[in-house]
Parts: sequence; C-alpha cells; structure tokens
Amino acid sequence: MTQADIKVIIPAFNEADSIAKVIDEIPDIVSETIVVNNNSSDETEARAKAAGATVLSEKRKGYGYACLKGMDYVASQSKTPDIIVFLDGDYSDYPEELTKLVEPILLQNLDFVIGARVKRLREEGSMTPQQIFGNWLATFLMKLLFGATFTDLGPFRAITYPKLLSLNMEDKTYGWTVEMQLKALKKKLAYTEVPVRYKKRIGVSKVSGTVKGSIFAGIKILGWIFKYSIK
Repeated sequence: MTQADIKVIIPAFNEADSIAKVIDEIPDIVSETIVVNNNSSDETEARAKAAGATVLSEKRKGYGYACLKGMDYVASQSKTPDIIVFLDGDYSDYPEELTKLVEPILLQNLDFVIGARVKRLREEGSMTPQQIFGNWLATFLMKLLFGATFTDLGPFRAITYPKLLSLNMEDKTYGWTVEMQLKALKKKLAYTEVPVRYKKRIGVSKVSGTVKGSIFAGIKILGWIFKYSIK
C-alpha cells in the first residue's frame, strides 16, 4: 500500500486473552508493533512477545503513561517513523482497518485521523451508556467551544509522527485521547474521522466497566476541555 514507516503502540493492562489476536490481525504494512505492558498481573507480556510484538514495561498504571512509554521508545530509535497508530489491546477494534485510518494521511496529506465508532457499525452492547453519553458530551463541547467536527473520542487513531511530537502530550491517565484532539485543534492539524467497526471487548473495561473509572474519566475529559476553552 505504501512505503511509509508505520508503527503501532498498544497500551495493555491484563489483556492476556486478547493481545495475541490484536497483534495477529495488524496489517503487514506496519513495521513494528509495540505493546506497553502496563503493570499487568496476567500473561499479557508473554503472549505479546510470543505473537511477535516489541514489549515494553510501564509499571505506573495509566493509559497515558503507557502511551508515553511507547513514544519514548520510538524516539530512542535511530530511524523515526512517518506515522504512529494507537490501538487498544482488548480486541474491540478491527486491527485490519488500520489501512483505512492511514489512507487519508497517505493520499490526502492529512495529519490526524480518528477511527469513529459510529452506531451503524457498532456491535450492540459494545459501548456502555456512559461511554456513549460521554463521547456525545465531549464532542458536543468541542464543537461548541472550538468549532470541531469530531464525533468520537475513539482510541483507534493515526497521526503523523512529527505532528504527534508537536502536541507535547502529557496526560498520564484517562484524558489522553481528548488531550490529543484538543491540541490537534489548537495546532490546526488537518484531521478527519473514518467510520470503523466496533465489537464487544474481551474481558472487562478498566475504565467504562467500573463506576470509579467512568467518573474519573469523565472528570479528566471535561477538565481538559474547559482548560483549553479559557486558554
């Protein structure tokens, strides 16, 4: 499809039952799959290694911590990639659709692409009511305050490596996805959304699957939005 160097970063916390499936279905156009084991207590690390991924360890729990660990590793390599794709390790996305995400970057010279989990392509029950409401509220506020056209905070996303570095990402936990989108708006990155399929994850979500996780994620997301609305 392309000669671009594409790397995938997968934050993973206790995803032993799903991680190999995710890695196996990543397209061959990807030069390296990087799994960041986020202090798992199961066989996530061993199964990711057996599936052929580069496996890093980040003992500080948090989605952002894991993503930043992956970025630090990429930055340490002698050759930098053209595109970074972020993908969850729970098998709720369809890894083969990575080609759809990078296509607008390669063919239209865009900077940033979100995989939008649109209703018509979602398996029933794959997103909790609090996820659906939280996505609607966050994207509504971004439209109202920043004129954004986002409809989702989907974690399956692709971004050119230089633009990713320019965002100076810093959130360590639940606010990672919305921080990236807000900073992309502030930096005036050329972005779009691509509809992607979405299915029930393997295992229980560490965020939307608990009341505590949902509350803290909501606070983080709204905090980032209002922080940027007054800048």
